[in-house]
Amino acid sequence: MTSGTHAVTKAVIPAAGLGTRFLPATKATPKEMLPVVDKPAIQYVVEEAVAAGLDDVLIVTGRNKRSLEDHFDRALELEDALQAKNDNERLRRIREAQVLADIHYVRQGDALGLGHAVLCAERHVGDQVFAVLLGDDLIDRRDPLLPSMIDIQRRHGGSVIALIEVDPDHVHLYGCAAVNADPADDSVVVTDLVEKPDPAEAPSNLAVIGRYVLHPAVFDVLRDTAPGQGGEIQLTDALRALITTPPENGGGVRAVVFRGRRYDTGDRLDYLRTTVRLAVERSDLGPEFRSWLREFVAELEATETER
Repeated sequence: MTSGTHAVTKAVIPAAGLGTRFLPATKATPKEMLPVVDKPAIQYVVEEAVAAGLDDVLIVTGRNKRSLEDHFDRALELEDALQAKNDNERLRRIREAQVLADIHYVRQGDALGLGHAVLCAERHVGDQVFAVLLGDDLIDRRDPLLPSMIDIQRRHGGSVIALIEVDPDHVHLYGCAAVNADPADDSVVVTDLVEKPDPAEAPSNLAVIGRYVLHPAVFDVLRDTAPGQGGEIQLTDALRALITTPPENGGGVRAVVFRGRRYDTGDRLDYLRTTVRLAVERSDLGPEFRSWLREFVAELEATETER
């Protein structure tokens, strides 16, 4: 593998999961296409990649994901209908998705885990450093994360992950990192990674979230990574091996501890919270929605008091 000295332009978005936590809504609709206010979740992720300079996007899909491709393609009949009505604002908004990036697709035949999904991108990525963005995590555009991760990778090489501090009781839901501070840098050095540890055995309360900037050396490691937690090929396990890989071979893992606004759409309750948070901040919807929310909460509290 080369050291990946080119500018980072490629993003990989794994989108082959079954979305079982949202059944029955996801029986025929990919979870990535569930709307967050008025855009599908995956469009927010693609927009984030493009804002960071990643305009070559590979979406790793699975069966029953055709609507993902349709969303980023032309919709000629719809465009003609909107044009005939002179509905230029809606026409502009549906065309935005079509020109966001150069979008490619590859099918993950078997759902063998995140590590396997990333491995499916090898032919497209080649020997270049690339980013991986998981659709369950939406990062607020006011708190950009990827640009700093890309800069850290450019300066130090190896791979870069994103961490957040979580309640120690919740570390079993995440990959968890042990780190050493680097006083001379705005990143930390990762010394160990454990996938979904028991809270009593977790190395810290720093949890891995769904943003990665990876050296292409990860592909060699993933090919030799045995199934781990849940019987799946875990990206966390491959990154753990890279921690001790020599730097000249693409090894070393650093992390950014992210303290910005992040919205989790991974389960139903967090999805609802995300939708409300983003809606109240919209200039076109926010004022009226906030007013309704206040009235609704007041009525709810009054009803509970009466009970």
